[in-house]
Amino acid sequence: MSLRIALLASASLVLAAPAFADEAQPSAKASQEGVAFTVGEVQITAAGAAGSAKSLLTSVDRLGGDVAQAANVDYAWELIGKMPGVLVTDFNQGTTSGKFSFRGFNGEGEINAVKLLIDGVPSNGNDGNMPYLDMVFPLDIAGVEVVRGTSDPRYGLHAIAGSANIMTRVGGTYLDAKALTGSYATYDAQVSTGYETGKFSQNYLVAYREADGYREHGALDRLSLAGKWFYTPTDSLRTGLIARYYKGSAQEPGYLTAAQAASAPRSTNAYNRTDGDTRKMGQYSLHLDWTPTSALSWSNSVYMNTLRDDRYVKFSATTSQQRRYADEDHWGAMTALRYEPQVAALSRLVFEIGGDVQRQDNISLRFNTVERVVSSQTRNQKFALTVGGVYVQSVIEPTAWLTLTPAWRIDWVDGQFLNRLTGVAAPINDYGAIQQPKFSVAVRPAQGVTVYGNWGKSFQVGVGSGAYLIAPRVTDLDPSINEGWEAGVRYAPTDRLTARLAIWGQTATGELKRKLNDPSGDFDNLGATKREGVDLQIDAKLTSRLSVWGAAAWQSAKIRTPDPATPALKGNKIDHVPARIFSGGVDYAATEKLTLSASASGQSAYELTTSNNRGRFGDYVSVDLDATYKVNPRLALSLQIKNLTDADREYVWWDGAQTLHSPADGRTAFISARVRY
Repeated sequence: MSLRIALLASASLVLAAPAFADEAQPSAKASQEGVAFTVGEVQITAAGAAGSAKSLLTSVDRLGGDVAQAANVDYAWELIGKMPGVLVTDFNQGTTSGKFSFRGFNGEGEINAVKLLIDGVPSNGNDGNMPYLDMVFPLDIAGVEVVRGTSDPRYGLHAIAGSANIMTRVGGTYLDAKALTGSYATYDAQVSTGYETGKFSQNYLVAYREADGYREHGALDRLSLAGKWFYTPTDSLRTGLIARYYKGSAQEPGYLTAAQAASAPRSTNAYNRTDGDTRKMGQYSLHLDWTPTSALSWSNSVYMNTLRDDRYVKFSATTSQQRRYADEDHWGAMTALRYEPQVAALSRLVFEIGGDVQRQDNISLRFNTVERVVSSQTRNQKFALTVGGVYVQSVIEPTAWLTLTPAWRIDWVDGQFLNRLTGVAAPINDYGAIQQPKFSVAVRPAQGVTVYGNWGKSFQVGVGSGAYLIAPRVTDLDPSINEGWEAGVRYAPTDRLTARLAIWGQTATGELKRKLNDPSGDFDNLGATKREGVDLQIDAKLTSRLSVWGAAAWQSAKIRTPDPATPALKGNKIDHVPARIFSGGVDYAATEKLTLSASASGQSAYELTTSNNRGRFGDYVSVDLDATYKVNPRLALSLQIKNLTDADREYVWWDGAQTLHSPADGRTAFISARVRY
């Protein structure tokens, strides 16, 4: 197995010469392509090395840079929550602030089902979480692209339910600066600038945010720096470097009992006074695109990610404070070769072949501490993981009204594990060649109508120590195979109206669920699971001044065949998955200078545990208002009120003895000024 991985790594590094396909896509145009759904204007796709989402016949959602850049968020995962059918989980615990998920997977961190990319660069931690998302600030975002389902062959590791690509601003000459202040002593300053001359472009970001936080002992400060340099010697060749550095520090207010959360939601506990985290990260990538002919394009990238995370946390009065330290270095290569010949007998034909390899060197330490003084060590693990995959995909259009997209992906996994407390080493589970066939079809029976369907398989393997054959286990685990399908219709008769309805389902074998508070980092076997749902989205420009948008998702996630050790869980709902998620908004241009917006989002309650006997929590409806006034073509002033009705929102979990609560922000107000040149 290690030989196969080594050969694949060598091949990918040799191919790592061509990454970046420019796709300037105004929303009106983008809304007419494929089956994608776009809110706002996607200014630039700073593309990655793994092909294009334009060929995918599945639920692809795009959030425009204009919407992203206007956002006011503590962390970027909140911004992704504006997209249709996306569930946000708000821990509100310092740098462990929250995350997003979709397709019936929760955001607990036990099963991380979304592949995160930043400018096409893989950006998940070893456990599938998304710490690197902290590096991205709204003003530098050109667009966000979310792909849901199992039919996309471009990505393997962590792409259980789909992927999300954050595309930042590359190229152009501009200066864009924004300053903001508001509730809880929040101060935010961001500068994004670009300078392009001749064959060379350079872009920079400097961003800083600090806030005291809604709850006591909830202060944060965050600094992000980015530079992007690209050189285009000819029309067919482009090469570039992207470098990012981030440092964030935050206090953690901890979790409250139900009584505390009801009577004093902004409070903290005395035993949480030394809880907090410092997170340092870097991301560095080289890109090279080559388009020798109009029919042939080749894009590759090589990258390195670094993570140093040092967290102190105490979950309840009866538990010890823990120090959790993560030291991760990930590097890899991605490639995609695309060929679109002209065939007289066909309306269109595209061949695409690609692959990627990622090597990880990880250290995970845990200690019991008392006010940051170590009393004992509970974990000292060092483990290497290498995951590589190759895929092929073809787009076949026999006629203009029919598209067929067969694809196949194969992944391999290798690695070694060492418990440095005991000296015990272990090999990776022999997962074998993980086969993932996929197929999509689209029919266009009338102008503006696309009926589509897809089917495919994705996979889950263990993370942390769960990926290795560690005693007492003596039998290699199989990968958990997710098999998903989707059927939908997209209706876009004009640039002024786009609607999409999709029905989907996804089953899994032997689904693994991380034990989040386990010293060894082990897992539970959740068993065979079944997820299904319906997504509805609409975007309508009613007049030249008035537009509305909305999305609703109905979903179910259940345990179909539980682990033999927990037979009572059969048919139970998976925890922290609300049955309904919705969002929507209205934008009104009151005058040429004044724009008013209102939006609402919410969800239904979820089961607290898989036993389904600890109550239901988490339902909320939140309303936001925004007003932007253009003083002149270069200066705009904005007022934002979040959670207008001061609705109660909280994240809740069960620690084995009681419910623990983390209240979310109440009503807040912010003012900002944005200058553009």
